[in-house]
Amino acid sequence: MSSYSIHSTPGDTAWFRHDRFGMFIHWGLYSMPARHEWIKSYEKISEEKYEKYFRYFDPDLYDAREWARQAKAAGMKYAVMTTKHHEGFCMFDSQYTDYKCTNTPAGRDLVREYVDAFRAEGLRVGFYYSLIDWHHLDFTIDQIHPRRDDPDAQQQNQGRDMNRYAEYMRNQVTELLTNYGKIDILWFDFSYDKAPGTPDWMQGKGKDDWQAQQLIDTARRLQPGIIIDNRTQLEQDLWTPEQYQMRRWPRHPETGELVTWEACQTFSGSWGYYRDEMTWKSPEMLVQMLVNTVALGGNLLMNVGPTSRGYLDSRAQKALEVYADWMKYNSRSIYGCTMAEPEWLALCPNGCKMTQSEDGKRLYIHLFEYPYQYLELDGFAGKVDYMQFLHDGSELLYDEGEVQHFSEGHTRNPGLLAVKLPVVKPNVIVPVIEVFLK
Repeated sequence: MSSYSIHSTPGDTAWFRHDRFGMFIHWGLYSMPARHEWIKSYEKISEEKYEKYFRYFDPDLYDAREWARQAKAAGMKYAVMTTKHHEGFCMFDSQYTDYKCTNTPAGRDLVREYVDAFRAEGLRVGFYYSLIDWHHLDFTIDQIHPRRDDPDAQQQNQGRDMNRYAEYMRNQVTELLTNYGKIDILWFDFSYDKAPGTPDWMQGKGKDDWQAQQLIDTARRLQPGIIIDNRTQLEQDLWTPEQYQMRRWPRHPETGELVTWEACQTFSGSWGYYRDEMTWKSPEMLVQMLVNTVALGGNLLMNVGPTSRGYLDSRAQKALEVYADWMKYNSRSIYGCTMAEPEWLALCPNGCKMTQSEDGKRLYIHLFEYPYQYLELDGFAGKVDYMQFLHDGSELLYDEGEVQHFSEGHTRNPGLLAVKLPVVKPNVIVPVIEVFLK
């Protein structure tokens, strides 16, 4: 069994740390302008102008079953969908607002279809819920609000009441955790400090504004065991580094224990559908990001931004197919795996990343840089029972101790194990060697 001590939390994270790979879905009215999910803030769009997206939102090609099939084929085990993003538009049929999908040409509960479809495919279901709401009349104007530069912005704040807004959030979270069956993850987003140089009245917002403890207490009362992230400014179950590849497994600042964490990443440079954004990650980068994350004891939540008509565009589909092709044969090095024990990490050769099964019996060496004909594993001699390529289960032979592949003749190194590899790299983006330990 893995010897790593994980900081205990209120929610059930055991399944989460086993499954390792999920789909993030950012979808809302911002898919119509198709130039970033923060467009309302970035372009300081008025309510009147933004209203046209509400009037014309019609995802006629939305088929949640197809999304679920694509996620499952990609090897993803769970999903998290935006029920409300910062724009304030609700993708579910809330009784506490008229600003919702059932009042658009869509005319139906889009979250309901997501839940039913993903659950039918055996995937766990999560909800993203924005703590920020640029539509709600009680959400005070601050440094990131679309109305921040209005001449009368401070006056517009008169009469706005964050207490009422916090109650509104609790009411909606109650709906989400009552009306859709068992929900596995609640992903709040996000708290932020006051920006330097902004007026005092433009304070950032955090746990006191959200009345975070009441919000979380509500969620845990309704769904015991649910996993909640730490973006309300109250530590819960899940640490969520965003658009950043960690260099080490994060530790709890007080106990020093390792934490349950999840890297959230995008296929391109935005979360919502961005038609003209072209920094799409290469197939090698996509696979390596997943391996890097699991090799540090984390999960990867990869995002798709559906179009306003409700389908995943060709670039997103191709990215998912990269994972599908690789995970079909190599998922054993991801599911139920974690960071290799320190004794093995110290022996990981250059150009490789290593994961280890939680029972400790198998190592997985991911060849980011494919070596020519031999892989030298110093310190492995006498510790290996069998080796194979994971993608096809083909045996890999090796020499131990006295190795005969060097031009100088015999090389004697009692701890060295030299794996004989085919000269030509197998047709796999990242080949994986499965090592059965003695």
